[in-house]
Amino acid sequence: MNIETFFDPRTWTLTHLVYDPVTKDAAVIDPVLDYDPIRVKVYDDSVKKLEARIAELGLKLHWVLETHAHADHMTGGDLLRRRLGARIAIGDRIKNVQEVFTGIFQLSDVPTDGSQFDALVADGGEVKAGSLTFKAIATPGHTPACVSWHVGDAVFTGDAIFMPDQGTGRCDFPNGSAEQLYDSIQKLYALPPETRIFVGHDYQPGGRELRWETTVAEEKDANIQLRGDTDRSQFVEWRKARDATLNLPNLIFQSLQVNVRAGALPESNDGKRYLKMPMNLFDPPVPE
Repeated sequence: MNIETFFDPRTWTLTHLVYDPVTKDAAVIDPVLDYDPIRVKVYDDSVKKLEARIAELGLKLHWVLETHAHADHMTGGDLLRRRLGARIAIGDRIKNVQEVFTGIFQLSDVPTDGSQFDALVADGGEVKAGSLTFKAIATPGHTPACVSWHVGDAVFTGDAIFMPDQGTGRCDFPNGSAEQLYDSIQKLYALPPETRIFVGHDYQPGGRELRWETTVAEEKDANIQLRGDTDRSQFVEWRKARDATLNLPNLIFQSLQVNVRAGALPESNDGKRYLKMPMNLFDPPVPE
């Protein structure tokens, strides 16, 4: 099993291409669909880079595996499905996320049964990409539908946990839970210590070089927010206090309207595509 990682500096997102060099079977985890908020432009540079590498290696892309419905970038999953015939899998609790955000954005055209995805995977469920088998580990907390994908000696954690010098994902999105995140990370910490962890973002604290791979042992020993011996109540108190100081992700409104659709762009009767931008959703309105 080989793993290659692609970095999107605009959203600090890490996309992972996992493949068997012998059978050429492959899966992609958390692909990016590019978006320019100034021009309100969607484009496919990140997807094209993946496609070029997949073609160069002669791979068969079986699955796009989403760790959750991202709030900081649009997913390129639907584009890879239409172009390369891949299927899209996500945690089965995506239905709960759809219910919340279709209500917030008044998306009457979006079913909340997860039917936009090709597979909804429960905790412990498996997705087979030819010779590769990915096991879903439910890791809610950042969102209620987060899953980590475990294959071989590697686990892909999305936003549940980051490099040790960054800590863990935030828990202040709707139905997020610091308590659940603590418990989820204990499941990751129960994996063999040599298990490789591939994270979903790297914000390069202090300007250090880009990193995306660590181990269970390293996280338990050195994670600045949640080590192996960190008390649950201590983490929950700290995480909630920290989250109260954070700004919203820059593309939260744009991303979620697309990602609950598995990456498909919204349609309208006039043939154009529109995104809704609710005003003062998380803040009180300006007094008149």
